[in-house]
Amino acid sequence: MKKVSFAEFGGPDVLRLLDAEEPHAGPGRIRVAVRAAGVNPVDWRIREGQVLGAHPVELPSGVGLDAAGVVDEVGEGVEGVEVGDRVFGEGADTYAEHAVLWAWARMPEGLSFEEAAGYPSVVETALRVIRECGVRPGQTLLVSGASGGVGSAVLQIARDRGITVIGTGGAANQDYLRGLGALATTYGDGWVERVRRLGRVDAALDLAGSGVIRELVELTGDPRKVVSIADLDAPRLGVRFSGVAGSMPDALAEAVRLISAGKLHIPVEKAYPLAEAAAAHVDSRAGHTRGRRVLVV
Repeated sequence: MKKVSFAEFGGPDVLRLLDAEEPHAGPGRIRVAVRAAGVNPVDWRIREGQVLGAHPVELPSGVGLDAAGVVDEVGEGVEGVEVGDRVFGEGADTYAEHAVLWAWARMPEGLSFEEAAGYPSVVETALRVIRECGVRPGQTLLVSGASGGVGSAVLQIARDRGITVIGTGGAANQDYLRGLGALATTYGDGWVERVRRLGRVDAALDLAGSGVIRELVELTGDPRKVVSIADLDAPRLGVRFSGVAGSMPDALAEAVRLISAGKLHIPVEKAYPLAEAAAAHVDSRAGHTRGRRVLVV
């Protein structure tokens, strides 16, 4: 089978599309014929060699956590899923023609493989950071870098919970953010005052790592009300860096509920063939994404 791999840490040029042995589903696991794989910032952070304790790496290493595909092997002890089922979920080395998943759910009706591959880690992260920042119904959450995958999920999940969201993004994404229910404003000079004019901020999320931690603390008045998923230096200012995932099965169940109810939709901004994984990483790292980027297998 074909698989994207890297033998050394570095830039996107270290990625190689190679022939590899097929993995197999062990106890409690399933294997899927991958149809699409989600491209997440954690993927290129790991490839660069950033120290992420939740994702230890042994070289050579495959790439990717999220996938959508068709079940073609069911491991011992697994119930409720059969060969031929269309599923999405999380596993290992998902930039490949076959991948083993340890958490999965059946894809909601009407969802394409490309769309489904963009949800697992994004929804888990969104649910986690909303919980960790302590925002409650009736309060206002500020989201810095709101137009990407996690931001898109946060806006919609928060709206479903009765939380008001102020979202910052590029000028081209203002209508997109408003369409997801946010009070939108641009980043750049004067953004703090623009946020203040939109209302009181009870909690804040840094999703882009654009050097705004001090301002988020200023706006909330308390570093304990700020959570970052993108700035590894955030703890120096007393802000939590959230990098350890919670329950993926619970996140997938919530994703299915919200998608099926028409309350969550994350668009795929661009789909790349597996051979263009390096280009997908370049674009993901550059930011300014509206929704998700995925690889099509």
